[in-house]
Amino acid sequence: MPRSAHASWVPTADRRDPVAILREQDARRIAELIPIRHERMRASPLAFFRGGAAVMAEDLATTATSGLRVQACGDAHLLNFGVYATPERELVFDVNDFDETLPAPFEWDVKRLAASVAVAGRDRGFSSMDCEGAARSSAASYRARMSASAQMGHLDVWYDRVAFDDLLALIQTANARKLGESVARKAGRATNLGALDKLTKEVDGQLRIVDNPPLIEHSPDAAERAPALDALRRYRRSLSDEMRVLLDRYRPIDWARKVVGVGSVGTDDAVVLLLGDSEHDPLFLQVKEAQASVLEPIAAASRYRNHGQRVVAGQRLTQAASDIFLGWTAIDGRNYYMRQLRDAKASVPIEKLAPSELGHYAQACGAALADGHARSGDPVAIAAYLGSGSAFDRAIARFAIAYAEQTERDFARFVKTTAGG
Repeated sequence: MPRSAHASWVPTADRRDPVAILREQDARRIAELIPIRHERMRASPLAFFRGGAAVMAEDLATTATSGLRVQACGDAHLLNFGVYATPERELVFDVNDFDETLPAPFEWDVKRLAASVAVAGRDRGFSSMDCEGAARSSAASYRARMSASAQMGHLDVWYDRVAFDDLLALIQTANARKLGESVARKAGRATNLGALDKLTKEVDGQLRIVDNPPLIEHSPDAAERAPALDALRRYRRSLSDEMRVLLDRYRPIDWARKVVGVGSVGTDDAVVLLLGDSEHDPLFLQVKEAQASVLEPIAAASRYRNHGQRVVAGQRLTQAASDIFLGWTAIDGRNYYMRQLRDAKASVPIEKLAPSELGHYAQACGAALADGHARSGDPVAIAAYLGSGSAFDRAIARFAIAYAEQTERDFARFVKTTAGG
């Protein structure tokens, strides 16, 4: 297919109602949490876009593809990129959400990223030229980074990453430097010890996670503690030998359900408190339910029976460096993956970026996405297809604007449909 064909977005005559797609997802989620999901998605077209990965997946299935496949993120919108610490405690910038990861055409991730940039810009009231320019920057950066990867050895590709300093170098305005300092400080505070005072209190001489219904709460059923402990044992088996030794130095203290994100609201997610030799050595593990990827109906079924393992395998394959406690488990037939709740994680406040800064941030996202695709796909083939000109960049930008307009129409229908609950 010609690169210019990527510009096309025309909804098919039999395009499914986006609200119906979201209702299908709601049916597989915890009923009492669905109003929270709807409330968060009603905040703006960008919030709706974040929660509507399944809607865009069905739309992408109607577009032509190059046939070049990678381990796709599946939900590569600009708010699913962020800063976190590697095991060597260096700050890097990369994709940080892999709930929908699956082998799929590389351009699906590129289109979702570019569309999210356009939606974010329009949300902020930026001009059409600025929005299209920022979307084009994400694709151009992806293409340039993939071209560089095509000229590297396999080991160099594997080790390549976007350092936090690289992100700051892209966004060189005085305002962005202040934002960078703020993000770095936030990452420095996002530690297990930093979460201790915020998330726990002492009850009868024991630390306990603080309830904040419905966002954080313990199950009233005490019988659920045994399955939780069994899930931790199975999670332990998914870790490497040396990480099992480290995990064994902590003992589980408490477990509570915790609502996270926008797209994940309604899935069965939790936080686990473990302690080492003292109360000053906590470990918080996040437990996230992993359901089937939104890409499965349009790409292929996962090779993994446990969707938690699917998420972990995809993340380890494509991310520059992954959490040392990343693993998977199962509870009563549900699949989960686990990782540290806080490990120097921080995000760039998109709502504070000027138009030019949004374009620079989009470049960083495009570069990080290309790194992951180069590790899991064929960078030489993808780079050869993309070429050295700007035809692909322009096409993706036009698609992004057209799909941003579609998102706004879908958002208006969603708001109207969910009005009054």
